[in-house]
Amino acid sequence: MPELPEVEVIKNIIKPSLKGKIINYSIIRTKKLKYIISDNIIKINNQKILDVKRRGRYIIIILLKNTIIIHLGMTGILSILSHKNMYLYTKHDHIDLIIDNHLILRYTDIRKFGFWLWEIKNYKKNIFLKKLGPEPLNNNFNSLYLYKYTQKKNIAIKILLMDNKVVTGIGNIYANESLFLSKILPIRISSTLNLQEIQTLVKNIKYILYKSIKYGGSTINNYRLPNNNIGNFSKYFLVYAKKNQLCQICKEKIIRIFQRNRSTFFCSKCQK
Repeated sequence: MPELPEVEVIKNIIKPSLKGKIINYSIIRTKKLKYIISDNIIKINNQKILDVKRRGRYIIIILLKNTIIIHLGMTGILSILSHKNMYLYTKHDHIDLIIDNHLILRYTDIRKFGFWLWEIKNYKKNIFLKKLGPEPLNNNFNSLYLYKYTQKKNIAIKILLMDNKVVTGIGNIYANESLFLSKILPIRISSTLNLQEIQTLVKNIKYILYKSIKYGGSTINNYRLPNNNIGNFSKYFLVYAKKNQLCQICKEKIIRIFQRNRSTFFCSKCQK
C-alpha cells in the first residue's frame, strides 16, 4: 500500500498537469472499485481543477464547488498520459479523466481495493478525512503532542505510530525505519518512553519521510510513479525487509516478528 511519501510524490507529479485545467469528461470502465463510483464522477463535465492536495494517504482534487477524493488502496496507480492513449488500455485501467490540455489522468488498480469519492461538502469533513490525526510533516506533530499520547497509551510504540487517529500516514515501512534510527524497540510500551526519546523519534520520523519523498518513495511490489518511474528509497532501508541480514551498526542479525499481522523488523542490540 502506498504510504505518505509515495502519495506525496504522486501528488507532486500530477499537480502541475492538472491545476487550473478543465476535466472535459470521464471514461469509467469499472463502476465499482472498493465502493461504487458516484454518478457525479461518471457524468463529470467541464469542471475546473482549482488544486490538487494530499491528506494522509488520500489525494484530493479540488474543483470549483466539489472535490474528488482518491485512495489508492493496495495496488492503485495514477498515470498522466497523452490523449492518444485513450483507446489503449488494459482490464485494470478503470477510470480516465480527460483533461483539456490533451492529457489523461488514468487510474489503474489490479486488486480494486482503492476508491474514488465525490464530496459536495468541505472535504475536510469527509467521513474518512475528519478522523485523521495531524500530518507528521506539519509543526502540530511535535514531541509534546506525541509525548502526551504515549503517556496515556499502554500499547507498543509501533502500533501507536500506525494509528491514523494519532498521526496520519506514517505506515509500516516508515515506522520500522524511524524506530530503528531512534534506537527504540517497536514492541516497547509507549508509556515507558521519556520526553527525550520522543523528541528523537519525532525528529527521525520527519527525517525518514522527507528522505523517502526525495527518492520517490519506496517501490516494493506494484507502486510506480505517474511518470512510470519507481521509487528508490528502498535502497536506503536500514531494517525493513532485512530479516537475518546484518545490522549496519552492530552486525547482529535483524529480527522479524509480526505485530497485528504486519511485519516488524528490528535489531535487538541497537534498539531498547
